[in-house]
Amino acid sequence: MSSNIIIATTKLKACELFYELCDWCGYDRDWTDRLWGDIVKDDALFDELVYYLSNHTLKDSESVYGYSLTDLYVFQMNKYNLIREIGKNPAECNKERMVLNAFRMMVDMKADPETYVKKIEEGRGEDKL
Repeated sequence: MSSNIIIATTKLKACELFYELCDWCGYDRDWTDRLWGDIVKDDALFDELVYYLSNHTLKDSESVYGYSLTDLYVFQMNKYNLIREIGKNPAECNKERMVLNAFRMMVDMKADPETYVKKIEEGRGEDKL
């Protein structure tokens, strides 16, 4: 019996790298499983993840209400500017962790765009002139 079997290993390799990255960033298995499950159901977001894991930069081919993953990453960075200003860089201030948070936020933003657009546009809640 001769058959040609082609196995696409992209998802397997991406899954392995994704779980390693989440472990390195200190995320527990439950958080990692939920994010992986959400990303793998969304072809465009999965492609973004594969691109990030391969190139260590964001492709930004996906956006919600004009906000790309890079915008969400910058939003994550802005949340930790105060921590940086006092000279301490905890685990939450890790670039890889902020990228993973941007992916989480993009998944959530696709489900409830108005809530997340409001969060982004309101900033850190500081007084405004």
